[in-house]
Amino acid sequence: MTDFTPDMKIGLKRIWMIYVAVMLFSVPAFAQLYSSAELDKKYDMVLKNPGVQIESSEAINMLYNYRFEEADVEFRWLKYRYPKHPMPHFLLGLAEWWKIVPNTDNEQYDDKFLLHMDSTIVLAEKLYDDEKNKIEPAFFLAAAYAFKGRLYAERESWTKAAFAGKKSLKYFEVCKGNGDLSPELLFGDGLYNYYAEWVPKEYPILKPVMALFPKGNKKLGEKQLEQVANNAFYTRVEARYFLLQIYSMENEYTKAYEMARYMWQTFPNNPYFERYFCRTAFVTGKMAEATEAARNILDKIEKGMPGYEGVSGRNAAYVLAYYNMQYHKEYDLAAQFYQKAIDFSVKTNSLNAGYYVSSLLGLGKIAEMKKNYDEALRYYKLADDKADRKSSQNKEAKKAIENLKKLRREQRRKR
Repeated sequence: MTDFTPDMKIGLKRIWMIYVAVMLFSVPAFAQLYSSAELDKKYDMVLKNPGVQIESSEAINMLYNYRFEEADVEFRWLKYRYPKHPMPHFLLGLAEWWKIVPNTDNEQYDDKFLLHMDSTIVLAEKLYDDEKNKIEPAFFLAAAYAFKGRLYAERESWTKAAFAGKKSLKYFEVCKGNGDLSPELLFGDGLYNYYAEWVPKEYPILKPVMALFPKGNKKLGEKQLEQVANNAFYTRVEARYFLLQIYSMENEYTKAYEMARYMWQTFPNNPYFERYFCRTAFVTGKMAEATEAARNILDKIEKGMPGYEGVSGRNAAYVLAYYNMQYHKEYDLAAQFYQKAIDFSVKTNSLNAGYYVSSLLGLGKIAEMKKNYDEALRYYKLADDKADRKSSQNKEAKKAIENLKKLRREQRRKR
């Protein structure tokens, strides 16, 4: 198997992110709880059943708000209601996927996720073989294989990812053109249009791969996703999830902040949305909101709430450290939070992350202000060692080392 550079790996993961979303949301109404017997008889596909669509929203909201135990009860009732249908296992697998979202390096949910997706595939294959209408089982086969491929890409198991992708494409072709025209269907188009242009620009080495696909249009893609976010029912939250990332990448920080605030208010215990709210409030200069969000995140980590862990923790701790140092001049308290950000970074194996390096620089500055020059130099050297060579942090670390060495030379001359 070919050895991929880090940039290629990130780019390939982006491609899988696009693909999974397209697979998952190309058919409107992907998740429901249960329906009456009359509606069961009337509709040839569970996906088309309006009764279960109405009641699905509560369970899906539980999932997004990280109330997994409550969502699990509803999904298992669905499993009881439709024991031979792949949908219950798919939704149970989707819940495991959202447990992975806050920190994709965490592998503890992989086995359960794969188990549910494999069960989805087994049941969907049986329906595909037995039923005249192939659309619904084909959808679940395409979606389950796409999600497996997404996880394998995260784990850099490229052969498995490629195999899953090939299987997913096979069944996606069966589903094509069978969804009602609605805002839901814009989701896949919008995501594809944005990333099909973004990926080759950010990762030129992947241009040959993307040349096999139609050209994208970032502006159109962003506009389409905004339409989905405002008008769709099932894909609304997923569209907003991606728009948060897109707004940040496009430096549209005010839009990112407004979206993150709304999503956090809607799902206050979703660690991903609260993290983005904290980050965007910080970037847009809303100190009170960023501080409150950061404290909430650290408190939820302390309480062991689902999904709140080191990735969110290093963000929150850095925000509190920065404000205490730059605005409140509480240097000892700032140093404590910088150290927390470092500890969270070590715990999540994120020593090349910006929060880790910036926290080292912050501790170096505090030590230098206290005239603890040996300690300051140690922090600056660590920052220089871990920072990306082209980053502003690397330049700052090198300049701080140079200035500190110059200061110490001058002190020696005066002795």
